[in-house]
Amino acid sequence: MKKSTASPDNSKNLNHSPAVEKIRKLGTSARVCFFGTSTGQLPLEVRPMTVQDVDVIGNVWFLSARSSTLNKDINRNPRVQLLFANTGDSEYLNLLGFATIHDSKDFREKYWTPIAKAWFPGGVNDPELTIIRVQPKEGHYWDTVYGKAVTLLMVAIGAVTGKATDVAVQGDVKP
Repeated sequence: MKKSTASPDNSKNLNHSPAVEKIRKLGTSARVCFFGTSTGQLPLEVRPMTVQDVDVIGNVWFLSARSSTLNKDINRNPRVQLLFANTGDSEYLNLLGFATIHDSKDFREKYWTPIAKAWFPGGVNDPELTIIRVQPKEGHYWDTVYGKAVTLLMVAIGAVTGKATDVAVQGDVKP
């Protein structure tokens, strides 16, 4: 990841457990992310994907179709990028990591949801159903220091008074 250009007073890098907690919080609150893969050329291939789970060590889990472009891209190059935006709470996360495709019945049952039947009509045993695990290696987050309500108030005050407000925090995450 590119090093943060934030000033020292609003930069907070997170490692290990605090990084995993940040990934879990943003990953589960946003629920949908843009999942980017590389075919070796720019631009990245990016598509919206629903997060099934963020586990206790920070892995992000998705359902995907065996014959999808996503699965084909991962088979060619497992390096991926996940972009999360929880605009309701002004939280953002960019993760880089490695994806693996799983096909075990245990994983299918663990991450299956009834809504998935819209994409996989055969249910948990649909031959197209695969599970993707993304293991984040590094990332960067942007957040607010005080939460959305206080942040909006402070921004409004800053706009009226003409004084800059320092309401944001950002930093690198390394699980």
